[in-house]
Amino acid sequence: MPERRTVALVTLGCARNEVDSEELAGRLAADGWELVEDAADADVAVVNTCGFVEAAKKDSVDALLEANDLKDHGKTQAVVAVGCMAERYGKELAEALPEADGVLGFDDYADISNRLQTILNGGSVEAHTPRDRRQLLPISPAERQSAAVALPGHAQAAEEPAPAPADLPDGLAPASGPRAPLRRRLDKSPVASVKLASGCDRRCSFCAIPSFRGSFISRRPSDVLGETRWLAEQGVKEIMLVSENNTSYGKDLGDIRLLETLLPELAAVDGIERVRVSYLQPAEMRPGLIDVLTSTPKVVPYFDLSFQHSAPDVLRAMRRFGDTDRFLELLDTIRSKAPQAGVRSNFIVGFPGEKESDFAELERFLTHARLDAIGVFGYSDEDGTEAAGYEDKLDEDTIAERLAHMQRLAEELTSQRAEERIGETLEVLVETVVPLDEAEEGEGAYGRAAHQAPETDGQVVFTDGAGLVPGRIVTAKVVGTLGVDLVAEPLGVELEEAAG
Repeated sequence: MPERRTVALVTLGCARNEVDSEELAGRLAADGWELVEDAADADVAVVNTCGFVEAAKKDSVDALLEANDLKDHGKTQAVVAVGCMAERYGKELAEALPEADGVLGFDDYADISNRLQTILNGGSVEAHTPRDRRQLLPISPAERQSAAVALPGHAQAAEEPAPAPADLPDGLAPASGPRAPLRRRLDKSPVASVKLASGCDRRCSFCAIPSFRGSFISRRPSDVLGETRWLAEQGVKEIMLVSENNTSYGKDLGDIRLLETLLPELAAVDGIERVRVSYLQPAEMRPGLIDVLTSTPKVVPYFDLSFQHSAPDVLRAMRRFGDTDRFLELLDTIRSKAPQAGVRSNFIVGFPGEKESDFAELERFLTHARLDAIGVFGYSDEDGTEAAGYEDKLDEDTIAERLAHMQRLAEELTSQRAEERIGETLEVLVETVVPLDEAEEGEGAYGRAAHQAPETDGQVVFTDGAGLVPGRIVTAKVVGTLGVDLVAEPLGVELEEAAG
């Protein structure tokens, strides 16, 4: 019997990439590959790259080079690039980085097993040729569901979906529809992302994502529900709905309010304790969606709003809408319905044409917005974007100065916002418990409250980890802060109950 092939998936970038990696893992596991955690223990290291901004691209290249070093002193025989950077640059990346034994695009995902086997056998697979993926789908959103286009996280569209193998390995989600992918979890976290849609129809002048992720297309509610039920069976307690723009969900299915209907159904899935929605567009927020997000049991009042700026002239140049006062009104509406609601956002400073008065306007917004988490980025040209051709670019020193100033302000404001929560009683999902003999003084157990998303926001540090187990939601009172992190005292935790 031949030795089993082994593969490791190294994931960079956002939660959407994490879902894509688990889809690839599902396909490979179904085809007999053994998944290992450490690339040094794998025959093939597959690096799921990020291609969003320069820093992310550098991280992706570094990860590929690090994996390539394993070929000299580890088991690894081949290193393969997939993901957004591979899709965006394809042959250009292959030529610039000969250390990669393969550069595969989204179209290769459906046959990933054969592609890796060919490379492992010493053969060559032609590097992906980039193209604008927006042109692969019909202009009309209503016509996109039937298009036979590779969509990571949706599997492959087909008139008659191929049946899943009858002898699927344990822990593998069976495909259950024309766009329902196989999926294999790569960790044991009580939190998992679920892809709600792919692509984006917005044309923000600074963003290249639609060109390599394609136009917007929703997953069918039945597929989202089926995957959520499977995740619950795997022990997941919180799901986070991800896409490039969740507020557009359903527009290609004939119902722009479909998310408002789907959320209560997801919250009713047995075993799921928390449903979180990310990636919301302020200009598309609807009163009905706000109501569902702030009043549905188990759907957390969490608002990941993509503001990007608040000065009207800068927003128009970005091909976006809104201004400081309208954004503050939106936040007031949310907090009138859910005073403890969590709000986070990202911002770009130094955008072409950004005047000092525009920068001051953004500072005014941040000072009054009381955001729980703030990401600030300095503008940089992205290949193929409209803004890359804009005149009136700011010099690098000015951008760096504004970035540093706004990052300091963001740190101060989010720390103040955390302090406002002292005395609040929160429901906290326990995620990590460190054994007492391994914990340093003041450490031991960590979790997240409803207003804190995984990875991007702060966390809760428990004053006492006794009786806490990962995956359990406990009531805790905030008694202090550590920057953006909250220090909380568990209330009424019983050892016997927790053990059960």
